[in-house]
Parts: sequence; structure tokens; C-alpha cells
Amino acid sequence: MTAPLITIFSAPKSFSDAHIATIQRNAIASWTKLPGVNVILMGDEAGLAEAAADLGVAHQREIPRSPSGAPRMDAMFRLARETSPSPLYAIVNADILLFEDFVAAAKTVSAQREKFVLMGQRWDANITEPLDFSAGWQGKLRSSVKSQGFLHRPVGSDYFLFPAACYVNLPPFIIGRAGWDNWMIYHARKSGFPAIDATADVMIVHQNHDYAHLPGGKPHYDHPETEENIRLAGGRSMTRFTLLDTDYRLENGKILPQPLTRARLWRRIEAWPLLTLGSTRLSNLLWRLMKIGGGRGSRETGKQ
Repeated sequence: MTAPLITIFSAPKSFSDAHIATIQRNAIASWTKLPGVNVILMGDEAGLAEAAADLGVAHQREIPRSPSGAPRMDAMFRLARETSPSPLYAIVNADILLFEDFVAAAKTVSAQREKFVLMGQRWDANITEPLDFSAGWQGKLRSSVKSQGFLHRPVGSDYFLFPAACYVNLPPFIIGRAGWDNWMIYHARKSGFPAIDATADVMIVHQNHDYAHLPGGKPHYDHPETEENIRLAGGRSMTRFTLLDTDYRLENGKILPQPLTRARLWRRIEAWPLLTLGSTRLSNLLWRLMKIGGGRGSRETGKQ
């Protein structure tokens, strides 16, 4: 059996809700259609073992968890490496549809850089039924989403693709809570390897859903474990990093420096003391000054 180019790993939610089950099955099925990809689903949520078997993907049931029962991300990254050796890894949210441009971008960037992390904005779409993956499905779905869906603003990241040499030691972040995705961008910038926005070349589709799986049915920004993620990240300064903080973009197969827009300029000013001097105090001071002065600071935490 040929070793995969990319190992995609994810920790889906419970399949007990009919809509969540549908969109997760849609997403995972789209991953299985990609060439050179191995898929690992992690956790023991209701219906997960059956879905993994039906879709023909690997299932890692046992995984360390937080007090609330959510999988720990350091364990997820470790288990992905242990169970599926590959040159590249990608953690992807289980409601995200992928197309073959995802693999094409991975090949393009990995041929040019030894270390990097690839991410991008998502398209939001209302999808409520099982998708038809017969011939031509990618073109039809892409056209439908572009005509009826919306490109999400550049906060939160629903996938990170990186070589095996990156993100070897991860804090024990809790998946499904905010903050960890922002840290992924901060870590790349602090470590000196390219954080690349692939929005122009890679289309990903987020299938809209509610937050009934979280306490009170509310988004995770106010969840106590979000505060724990922020603590593990080193503080709020590290969880202000969004796609505005990527230093490169992938466009028509070329890795190019990001243009210095007004929003990116604000973020460069705010982040400079943190990235260059290691000063969270000065970075926080500049962030507050920007907010007082009407600067376009980014959200502190992104969506997961």
C-alpha cells in the first residue's frame, strides 16, 4: 500500500443530531475522494465508529480528554503521527468540505518550503441533505456554493495543513473551544516558518449549523475551557492572531508576500513587540491604544 501524502485527522461531534450527522458524513466523504489522503477520525462520540466504518476511514477511539470530555489536541497530533506516518498532516473541522485543490496546494507549497502552515477562509453554505458524490460533483458543488454561499471574514481557521516537522509539541489545547487556532498562527510566526493564506487557491466549504452541542447551545467563546485554551496559549496576545497575521499568500500556485493593507498594518504594529521582543505587555498596550484610537484590531479569538 502506498504511503499517503497527507493524513487528515479530526474529532467529530456526536452523530446523534440528524443535521450534524449529515454534514459530518458529507465532509468526511469529500475527504475520502481526494488522492493521496488518509483519514483518521478520533474519539468515541455517539455514531462515530459506525460512520467511520461506513465511510471506510480509520478510527482512533481512545484519546485523552478534558474534564468536560472534549479531546485534547496534543494527543490528537501525537496519535495522527503514530498511526499514519506521512509527509504532511492536516487537522480539519468535521463540517468542512474539501476539493482536489486542497491536495494541489499541498503539493505546490511542500515542493517549495520545508516548513510552513497552510490555512484559509471558508465559504459558508446551508447544506441539509446528503451530497451526491457522483461524477462531476466538485464542479457542481463549487458553483452552487459560490452562487448561494458567502465567504467568511478572515477570523477563525477550519483547517491547518503542515509538514511532519511542524507542531511536534503542542500544548494540551481542548478542541471545540476557541483560541487554539489563533495560537497555531502565532506559533508559525514566532517560530519563523511561513504562515500561508491559501484562500485564493483553495476553496473550503463550511456547512452551517447551530451550537446545540455546546452548553446552553451558545458559541464557545464564553466556555470556561476557552479561557483554559487562552491560558495554555500564553495569554490573549497570542490568541489575537488571525488570517490577517499570515505573512504569505498562495495565489495561482505562487507563494507571495501578503500586501500591506490597513488592517494588516495595524496587526503588524500590535504584534511586533510580541514576535520580536517577546513583550506581551507592550503588545497589549499597543492593542488597547489602537482600540481607543479606532484602529481595526482583530478579534481576540477565532472560530473552531
